[in-house]
Amino acid sequence: MESQGLVYPMTPARNGLGEQEYWFERAAYVLGADEVDHLEGVTERAHEMCVEAARYLCSGALGDLGLPPGALEAARASLAAAPPSLYGRFDLRFDGRDDQPAKVLEYNADTPTGLVEASVAQWYWLQDVAPELDQWNSLHERLVEAWRGIRQRSGRSVLHLAHLGAETSGEEEMTVGYLRDCAQQAGWDARQLQVEQLGWNPDAQRFVGLHDDVVEVLFKLYPWEDVLAEDFGAHALTTLEQGSTLWLEPLWKAVLSNKALLVALWRCFPGHENLLPASMDAPDGMTEWVKKPLHGREGDNIEVSSRDLSLVQPGDYGAEGFVYQQYVRMPDFDGNKAVVGSWVVDGRAAGCGIRESDSPVTDYFARFVPHHIDGPAPSPAQREQWLGE
Repeated sequence: MESQGLVYPMTPARNGLGEQEYWFERAAYVLGADEVDHLEGVTERAHEMCVEAARYLCSGALGDLGLPPGALEAARASLAAAPPSLYGRFDLRFDGRDDQPAKVLEYNADTPTGLVEASVAQWYWLQDVAPELDQWNSLHERLVEAWRGIRQRSGRSVLHLAHLGAETSGEEEMTVGYLRDCAQQAGWDARQLQVEQLGWNPDAQRFVGLHDDVVEVLFKLYPWEDVLAEDFGAHALTTLEQGSTLWLEPLWKAVLSNKALLVALWRCFPGHENLLPASMDAPDGMTEWVKKPLHGREGDNIEVSSRDLSLVQPGDYGAEGFVYQQYVRMPDFDGNKAVVGSWVVDGRAAGCGIRESDSPVTDYFARFVPHHIDGPAPSPAQREQWLGE
């Protein structure tokens, strides 16, 4: 696993004593072809709905979303300009054991991780243990094609990719390193650096890299809400207004990673079978609910209130505000609570990665469990045909 880029196969144990497996291959999830069809359809419909909900959020209908003054106006302009975007990950509630359709728990369309394990690690796991079987996983091929499309559309050839140097597990560095590899396969001159190493040339009014090379296209695995909150981040808005830097992900996707998206979705598509009721600031009549901070990640500061569960997660989020989403019990397989991470690349469903936890909340201590489809692997010709379609 480490040789494939998963340099974080272990994670600290929940009890604080030692480590536990993050990459967990002593079990596997099996999907039927009909389940894959269902998840693909839900994922692509949900993405389309999220684009519509983004317009609602950018209008200011739900307030400033914890973002600084001017951010929503800039996000609205970004959405109207329809710049390229690369990828995102839905977290879905789906158990495959009843007639309930998959439900959207949230959408990280700005800085999703879990890509190395979903695209690369579980694919090579399948080739090692059961190469005759199939897997819902076209992530690599779609990422390469998406990068190729962005290069052709932008007319630019040099790409900078930045990860947060302060993150020490290796997850963010390897995620960006993998995306750099995909971009190089698509023909980019791709250069990786740390967010902290980005510079600003005040004379040229441009971002620069490690060798004062102009940053024309920048992929950053760093949340937009953090960029906009920093003094240095004001330059990002300058480059957006001038069109001098193409940002990936684009600014408008900041509202898709904001938990207010859940409220916007419910208001724009009330009662939709793939959504859960959600409201701003108060439970609004819900008797069982999950309280989520607008900018929260990895389960931080989540509160759960239900008939059989009361839980408060620690963390540093919440000053920006909260939303309430109807509580739904997670699928439980022998005590393992599973969440389907369904990936979107260039607007299309591209595969899944499944995380499971002992806790009702998927947090830092969750583990990644590989999957396969209950059916034979396609031939190379079939795979090429599907990707072409």
